[in-house]
Amino acid sequence: MHRAHMRAALDEARLALDEGEVPVGAAVVCGGEIIALAHNERETGDDPTAHAEVLAIRRAAVRLGRRRLEGCTLYVTLEPCPMCAGAIVMAGLDAVYYGAADEKAGCAGSVYALPEDPAFGKRIPCHGGLMETACREILERFFEERRR
Repeated sequence: MHRAHMRAALDEARLALDEGEVPVGAAVVCGGEIIALAHNERETGDDPTAHAEVLAIRRAAVRLGRRRLEGCTLYVTLEPCPMCAGAIVMAGLDAVYYGAADEKAGCAGSVYALPEDPAFGKRIPCHGGLMETACREILERFFEERRR
């Protein structure tokens, strides 16, 4: 189940790659069903906040007709940054599963575990390493091509 949801997020990351975006994809799952998918759109939309996680959370809220996403889980190919971790907290998701850790800016366990900090109310468990190799490889390929 978790792998199928992460595969959907990876498919979104591949769409981002095709568009010249940093290849990060996300899926929001509710009741075992994927209710929202997104990938980074920062470059194509000239929007610094158009991270995959934020876009997927927005789409899930619209689909459910509510701003609180209790009962929902986020799957994302890269560990959420501080902005995305804040959006996760504000949405009240039940859990987060991510693929590749982000040792420089990851706020779901690497640098800081913002969603799990009890100071923000509900503790949202974050689980890293789901299909980590596939998630890391697509990012590494993108950045290798950029350096050429």
